[in-house]
Amino acid sequence: MKRSPNNFFWTNSIRAIGLAAVIMIASAVSAAAQKQYDAGVTDAEIKIGNIMPYSGPASAYGIIGKTMSAYFRMINDAGGVNGRKINFISYDDAYSPPKTVEQARRLVESDEVFLIFAPLGTATNAAIQKYMNTKKVPQLFVATGASRWGDPEHFPWTIGWQPNYRAEGRVYAKYILEHYPNAKLGVLYQNDDFGKDYVLGLKDVLRDRYDKMVVASAPYEIAMPTVDSQVVAIKTANPDVFLNIATPKFAAQAIKKVAELGWHPVHIMTNVSASVGAVLKPAGLDNSTGILSAGYQMDVTDPQWESHPGMQKYRTFMAKYYPEADKAESGPLTAYNTSTALVEVLKRCGDNLTRANVMKIVADMDFEIDTYIPGIRIKTSPTDFYPIEQVQMMRFGGEKWELFGPIIDGHAE
Repeated sequence: MKRSPNNFFWTNSIRAIGLAAVIMIASAVSAAAQKQYDAGVTDAEIKIGNIMPYSGPASAYGIIGKTMSAYFRMINDAGGVNGRKINFISYDDAYSPPKTVEQARRLVESDEVFLIFAPLGTATNAAIQKYMNTKKVPQLFVATGASRWGDPEHFPWTIGWQPNYRAEGRVYAKYILEHYPNAKLGVLYQNDDFGKDYVLGLKDVLRDRYDKMVVASAPYEIAMPTVDSQVVAIKTANPDVFLNIATPKFAAQAIKKVAELGWHPVHIMTNVSASVGAVLKPAGLDNSTGILSAGYQMDVTDPQWESHPGMQKYRTFMAKYYPEADKAESGPLTAYNTSTALVEVLKRCGDNLTRANVMKIVADMDFEIDTYIPGIRIKTSPTDFYPIEQVQMMRFGGEKWELFGPIIDGHAE
């Protein structure tokens, strides 16, 4: 039986339409597979949230948020990340946990950000950790070294960045045992997770010797105006080593008070307060000379790094995008480094910009940033959410920090 030309035409037309439809559906499926977005992401932008203490007792850290904003302006001027501009939304919480909760809800529920990046403060981040994990929104590169940010089993949406405080505390305890094994210790510490983590690190290493070696221990609250009375009380016990476990404002006060008292202990201070511009200058460079700490990023006041390509790139960025910042402050370099890491993660996500994929990428990092001390490596795994765990001891020489000794790993033994 012969088919009429008309039937032949219609049959072929239907086949062609059907084939075109199949191709269109396949293309749409393929495009969808190639581009996967969660809230806060479009073809044109990625919304990144941030919470920072621009006011309040930790306002010295506000420069970090300002530098991040400048960094993302630079990224956007260069075309963004994989063609998408960064829309950086940063709010002030005044270092107050209830305000942090309010700002986190605002960012997630009202601004609909893709993730919250580098929110600063231990107690403040602790206040939003459960919320962020319930909402399944990344709490990424938390700007505090509390050990609680490295718990992927219970909090898979939270990851820290800097060496954790407990590990840093272990490094100081190892140093004390090696160089001052019979010393009496005096400990000033912030009475929250930040301070207590360092104390736990000391106890990890000193163990049953802790109670014998520590002859004075004085906590302080961040609502207090000064720590002068705590420093006086510690000096009364006449320790050989003074551990200054404090955030910038209080660390500077402690340095000043130690000098006023004419006291000359071996003075060890936390890395978070190692900024020459924000802490040591206000405390007095003469008063600060000889203080020990531990570092992992290049010291912006150290001439040895000025010719290093990474530092030159950083200086060029600051000169163009944040020229008014104090060049002696370490906060801007901290911001530059973590922002560099975020851009690296977003680049690796490609067009799969889902929150789950971000956490998959950050759980498999292994790279270096060229403004960290050579040898310091960013490394994670699905069971290790501590990106940086190495530091090097350093001593303040009156103008700059001087690194000495080997790079020390703060892993628990």
